[in-house]
Amino acid sequence: MSFSLSQLTLVSAVYLFALFGVAWLSEHGVVPRRLVRHPLVYTLSLGVYASAWAFYGTVGLAYQYGYGFLASYLGVSGAFLLAPVLLYPILRITRAYQLSSLADLFAFRFRSGWAGALTTLFMLIGILPLLALQIQAVADSIGILAGEAQQAKMALGYCLMIILFTILFGARHIATREKHEGLVFAIAFESMVKLIALGGIGLYSLYGVFGGPHQLEVWLLQHQTALTTLHTPLQEGPWRTLLLVFFASAIVMPHMYHMTFTENLNPRGLVSASWGLPLFLLLMSLAVPPILWGGLKLGATTNPEYFSLGLGLAAGKPALAMLAYVGGLSASSGLIIVSTLALSGMVLNHLVLPVYQPPAEGNIYRWLKWTRRGLIAAIILAGYGFYLLLGAQQDLSNLGIVSFVATLQFLPGVLSVLYWPTANRRGFIAGLLAGIAVWTVGMLLPLVGDMEGFYLPFFDLIYVLDDTSWHLAAIASLAANVLVFTLVSLFTEGSAEEKSAAEACAVDNVRRPQRRELLAASPQEFAAQLAKPLGGKTAQKEVAQALRDLHLPFDERRPYALRRLRDRIEANLSGLMGPSVAQDLVEGFLPYKSGSEGYVTEDIHFIESRLEDYQSRLTGLAAELDALRRYHRQTLQELPMGVCSLAKDHEILMWNRAMEELTEIPAQRVVGSRLSALGEPWKSLLENFIAADDQHLHKQHLDLAGHTRWLNLHKAAIDEPLAPGNSGLVLLVEDQTETQSLEDKLAHSERLASIGRLAAGVAHEIGNPITGIACLAQNLREEREADEELSEISSQIVEQTKRVSRIVQSLMSFAHAGSRQVESESVCLADIAQEAIGLLSLNKRSVDVQFYNLCDPAHCAEGDSQRLAQVLINLLSNARDASPEGGAIRVRSEASEHSVELIVEDEGSGIPKEIADRLFEPFFTTKDPGKGTGLGLALVYSIVKEHYGQITLDSPVDTEHQRGTRFRVRLPRYVEATSAVIPGS
Repeated sequence: MSFSLSQLTLVSAVYLFALFGVAWLSEHGVVPRRLVRHPLVYTLSLGVYASAWAFYGTVGLAYQYGYGFLASYLGVSGAFLLAPVLLYPILRITRAYQLSSLADLFAFRFRSGWAGALTTLFMLIGILPLLALQIQAVADSIGILAGEAQQAKMALGYCLMIILFTILFGARHIATREKHEGLVFAIAFESMVKLIALGGIGLYSLYGVFGGPHQLEVWLLQHQTALTTLHTPLQEGPWRTLLLVFFASAIVMPHMYHMTFTENLNPRGLVSASWGLPLFLLLMSLAVPPILWGGLKLGATTNPEYFSLGLGLAAGKPALAMLAYVGGLSASSGLIIVSTLALSGMVLNHLVLPVYQPPAEGNIYRWLKWTRRGLIAAIILAGYGFYLLLGAQQDLSNLGIVSFVATLQFLPGVLSVLYWPTANRRGFIAGLLAGIAVWTVGMLLPLVGDMEGFYLPFFDLIYVLDDTSWHLAAIASLAANVLVFTLVSLFTEGSAEEKSAAEACAVDNVRRPQRRELLAASPQEFAAQLAKPLGGKTAQKEVAQALRDLHLPFDERRPYALRRLRDRIEANLSGLMGPSVAQDLVEGFLPYKSGSEGYVTEDIHFIESRLEDYQSRLTGLAAELDALRRYHRQTLQELPMGVCSLAKDHEILMWNRAMEELTEIPAQRVVGSRLSALGEPWKSLLENFIAADDQHLHKQHLDLAGHTRWLNLHKAAIDEPLAPGNSGLVLLVEDQTETQSLEDKLAHSERLASIGRLAAGVAHEIGNPITGIACLAQNLREEREADEELSEISSQIVEQTKRVSRIVQSLMSFAHAGSRQVESESVCLADIAQEAIGLLSLNKRSVDVQFYNLCDPAHCAEGDSQRLAQVLINLLSNARDASPEGGAIRVRSEASEHSVELIVEDEGSGIPKEIADRLFEPFFTTKDPGKGTGLGLALVYSIVKEHYGQITLDSPVDTEHQRGTRFRVRLPRYVEATSAVIPGS
């Protein structure tokens, strides 16, 4: 039974076209998005691990090592079962810093372009045997089904088709930071094809060849050697080394790294994969022993590695043979596509770009895309060349083992990234060179040169690359790697950059980036600086992409946000061009200020955000400490007092909810910015308080939108977190506006009560003497009617006693709360001012001043003329006492629609601010003892309030010479009632 070449070509083309169709449909939304992003799809995509070597070679491995073939499944399963301590940390690092390959990871961790370049070079060399294995598997399959003469030609045609489909799969877009959902879905589809093909062959062997499990058991009892060959190698031999090799392959193989980390669409998918992939591999491994035993029973003429094909041929089942061919084609093409994508990115980022960078004038994205396409073709053709070099003479298991042992040399580096912060680039590079050297001598040269063996005098043995000694080379290369890596790292010191990167990568640490000031002060300046190496359009796109990733506005200027923007741009460029090139670009064109090196601390905001991300993953004492941190932070946030924490450079580290409510400035807008970026009046208030020597300031008034707020300010110096010696500040802002208002009301009530008590006493004490004076004046007038002058004087005395009586009556009314009433009448302000001036002019013993009545006769207030005159008499009297000899005192009026103002202004010494608030208190006076009672302004305040008015004070009026006082008395304006006119009257 034989297939024609055209049949196999058609089947291969149809399958690869179907594979591309699956990817295209998923990318264009034909396949539901929830299905594409389902964890099961991601788990199946990791089945790319099961390459042609797993599809074909494991049967040969079982024939060679017995149950040791399970190591190829158990090793990778063990790695995924350890996902919380092995895979999750790597996934976190790769997602945070856009590290798309193992070379990127090492270049980032060791801050070395050499680390990335050597990793890329050795990975490329080490993977060539694995690529050649896939090509040989397809070529051998075609040789078995269609004749050996067609192998080389079909192998080249297969490589050309894979080049085309690889470019269509993963190189249509250049940005490696983008996830290729179509690729993930297509590889998951391939995994299902492999599982169905291998499972179908295994089921046919079990039921079609043996007739069921019972008959298989009978056959095994009759052929004890079949069971013996499966058990014997486990007692001795290289199965433990196989387990280690395949354990490492889950991380270090480029196709596994790419699918596990780079193409991870959802981090939670790794949870399902940690048990889903082992289950998938278990199902595949179940088919291997029945296929092996079926091939032995039927006497398949193929090599045991190809019993999956030979079983169908031996049984005369062409459909079964074609199913095996499609399964092998699927396994080979999946690994080549993903491995080549990963390797092309590594070569581009670590071998091409460090040597040659595209000019900024051109389209960098296009140049990167076509360069990567060329690298894809070159790598696949290099694998084909290696296949031709070997001449298809090697067993698949030998090729696979050589490749797996080569990549094993990267395992110490991966573990050091996570668990050895003191490892350095010198140790890593030296260890890698030592391990690769041993691997080259012990495995690669015997494979390529077809050496039968060579003598090792130090160990007194002859090494031969076969199933009995390859594990010695594997252990020796790994031991040399670890030993040199450890010794060099212990006796050399890593750079500061390496230590910082180690903190970022270590699983038990959160990276604490330094809080320094950038030269660029806005995203626009970022774009302008990056335009120099990247070009204007590319720079604008990268800055805009980073702003979108961080949800920041394009006019962002906060120092903290700009530091995050810089880090994000570096991460995005790392995904595009590799971490080494990205680091050089960012450090060269977005540098920190050189003068800021004297003050460098950790970025508290970054730590806070990272701790929030870590909340669900913290356990034990770490979780308890995090809960305590959250409790204390919540306490500060909910504290009913404004809290503002400042760094030494006045960067705002905390702005609690009370501060948000008080200032009406959201924390999101100010946290991470400088204090100087605050708007007025808060900027001046806080900066002046910080500059002052006082630790506490009480009753600071602040005008906000026409309203006065009274604030108590407190400050305390504290060390910045994680930076002892750098003294920051904590500002407490206490809103005392309501308290001050209550105090004012209480003081007003106390003043009114004091005035009431005074009024009652004065009225009682003055009433009787005034009555006597009035009687005597009347008697005098009656007795001396002939004397006109004396009669006039007695009349004035009687008139003034009546006036005093009215004042006393007012005091009596005021003393009885609720009983006083203001007679509503029109009061001409000019008249009462003239009356008050005339009365005060009678006192010739006072200071000689000039009174000016500038009141408009048309300005009338509504109230009691007698009481308002008393107000003016008190104000003018105080103004005269405060004025210098010959000073001027002016009384004027101003009017608005509903009110009039009576203004008394002098040229005296003014009133100090510290006593201005006490002027209207009863018995408070600044005059010498015996010259004032402190009741005048208290009565003024009471009368003005009684008229529903307001009295305010401005002092000094002349700020240049610091003199003069102005009282403003606002009163209701008198509105004359108009009578209605009846028509016809």
